[in-house]
Amino acid sequence: MNGNCRLDPDAVTMTDPWQECMDYAVTLARKAGEIICEALKEEIAVMVKSSPADLVTVTDQKVENMIISSIKEKYASHSFIGEESVAAGAGSVLTDNPTWIIDPIDGTTNFVHRFPFVAVSIGFVVNKKIEFGVVFSCIEDKMYTARKGKGAFCNGQKLHVSRQQDITKALIVTELGSNREPEVLKTVLSNMQRLLSIPIHGIRAVGTAAVNMCLVATGGADAYYEMGIHCWDMAGAGIIITEAGGVLLDVSGGPFDLLSRRIIAANSQVLAERIAKELQIIPLQRDDAAN
Repeated sequence: MNGNCRLDPDAVTMTDPWQECMDYAVTLARKAGEIICEALKEEIAVMVKSSPADLVTVTDQKVENMIISSIKEKYASHSFIGEESVAAGAGSVLTDNPTWIIDPIDGTTNFVHRFPFVAVSIGFVVNKKIEFGVVFSCIEDKMYTARKGKGAFCNGQKLHVSRQQDITKALIVTELGSNREPEVLKTVLSNMQRLLSIPIHGIRAVGTAAVNMCLVATGGADAYYEMGIHCWDMAGAGIIITEAGGVLLDVSGGPFDLLSRRIIAANSQVLAERIAKELQIIPLQRDDAAN
C-alpha cells in the first residue's frame, strides 16, 4: 500500500490522497441515512447487548453491513472497526493501516423511540491519526464533515466553536449512558452535580455522542464529556471538533486517546481542563483490551 486511497497510478499525483475516500464516506452516510429514515416508518424489533439499556436493532446491523461491504469492494486493503462487528466478536484493533471506524446508528435508543437525533458516524484513521470524519444526523438532514487541515462544515457551512471560556457561563453536553450499575450511576450523577454546583449555565443530553460533539463544533454547546463510550462514537466527530477550533482531552486532563472510552471535547484547552478538575473517573476496560 503506497498510502494512497485509489489503487490506480494516478492516485500518487493526487494532492489529497484521502479526499476520494471522504467523498465516498459522505455518499455512504447519506445512503445509510435513507435506510434509517425508511426503517423509522416500520415496526422496530429491539434486542439488548451489554445491559437492558444497551440496545441494538436489525437496522444497526443492516446499515453497518452495507457500509463495510461497500468500502471493502472499493478499498480491499483497508481495515474496519464497526460497533456491531465488535458486538459480534470482532476486535477493536487499530494499526497504522487505513481504518474506517463506523457507528451505523449512533443513538439507537433514540431510533427505537423515534426521538429525532440519530446519526451515522464514519471516522477514517491512518497511522492512528484521524484524517477525516463524517457524521450524518439523518432525521435533521445535517451532514457534518471535516478533513484534517481543511476545516469543519455542516451542510457546506463552515463551523467554529464558541469562545466562552468562563465555566460559569458554559453550556455542557453529556449523557447518562447505558450502564445501570449503581456505583457507575452514582459517579455519573455526582459528576453532573459537581459541574452544576460551580455553577454552570446548564447540562444537555441529545442521546448521541456524535451529535453532542457536533453541537460543540457548531458553538451551540461549549463542551462535551463522557466516560463509557467507544472509539466508534468519537472517531467521526472528534476531528469535526478540532477542525472547528476545539480540543480533545482525556477526562484526566491528559492527552486524548481514541481507544480509552473517555473524552472531553471543548471549545478550548482552558474550559476542557477546568471540567477535568471536577470529574471523578469511572474505571473502564479499553476498546483494545481484549485484543
